[in-house]
Amino acid sequence: MSLLRSEEIASRLSKIRAELPATAQLVAVSKFHPADYVIKAYEAHQRIFGESRVQELVGKWEALHESYPDIAWHFIGPLQTNKVKYIAPFIAMIESVTSERLLREICRQADRVSGSSINGRRVIPVLLELHVAQEETKSGFSRDELFALLETIHRTPEEWQGVELRGLMAMASNTEDEAQIEREFAFVRSVFDEVRTSGLLLCPERFTELSMGMSGDYPIALRHGATLVRIGSAIFGDRL
Repeated sequence: MSLLRSEEIASRLSKIRAELPATAQLVAVSKFHPADYVIKAYEAHQRIFGESRVQELVGKWEALHESYPDIAWHFIGPLQTNKVKYIAPFIAMIESVTSERLLREICRQADRVSGSSINGRRVIPVLLELHVAQEETKSGFSRDELFALLETIHRTPEEWQGVELRGLMAMASNTEDEAQIEREFAFVRSVFDEVRTSGLLLCPERFTELSMGMSGDYPIALRHGATLVRIGSAIFGDRL
């Protein structure tokens, strides 16, 4: 498989951006693709990149951060608690928080970074992942679990100063049934709106992000108010 040229990646990015409303941003999913592709996308004015494996993300960050310090890295895949420490110093957002235990570890690692930093307190923006897909392999909170966590945070705000809740993330079922995808994204949007008006958020004005939609279904996600769409293969092609 031949490498994509810079102009090919730039053309694909331009086409996708033309479809996005002003309220939505593109997360270019660079997982399984070389750092050279990140550079080509960066040169085409892309700044947010999504990765789902800690080792791969750390390798790309180490290779690129000095020359491209304004890249915002989003972690979008399953995250083990024992791996949080490796990305806590630099991650711009963790989109895939699937448990209270993981959120507490992110807080702990943010506090650790704060304690060793001369730049002040480290606060890591996060999204809570809502489970709506039919596949059991996909993870996340149910609606009731989500609200139980929000109530816990609301009661003990002093325990959560290392994170900032910025919104929700979700993945729809892997299906050709667009009506089902439509229902799932509509449900995510309804829960998002419910959370925003629940009175449980410490900073409701900052809870603004709705990350849903990938290469195959992002137009549907945009119809339901997605503010972040995670697109990889439509930009970078199949994994190398």
